[in-house]
Amino acid sequence: MNQQQDMIEGAPLIKPSTTDHPLYDSVVEACRTVYDPEIPVNIFDLGLIYTIDVSAENEVEILMTLTAPGCPVAGEMPGWVQDAVEPIAGVKSVVVGMTFDPPWGMDMMSDEARLELGFM
Repeated sequence: MNQQQDMIEGAPLIKPSTTDHPLYDSVVEACRTVYDPEIPVNIFDLGLIYTIDVSAENEVEILMTLTAPGCPVAGEMPGWVQDAVEPIAGVKSVVVGMTFDPPWGMDMMSDEARLELGFM
């Protein structure tokens, strides 16, 4: 197998976040203020935020999922995330996208979320 094929096959399903951007931690903290109404844990620790991509121009793109496609707040949650992130000083724009590939699973939760929900 050549190296290019190997990179494509081994590529993560979830695009990595730009964790080295100065705004990244502020965006994460803003995402932690958003909760799934049915679960007493914020959406970041639940693992619902797949990618936080901050461009050099401070444009934020967030790719997220839901615990289930039929979630009653499916249409509203991206707006809640956008509303939480937009006021951050320095953020130029925010776009929140939704995906179900890969599907969310309990293994995506942080240890804090597992503890809070009694899974640890």
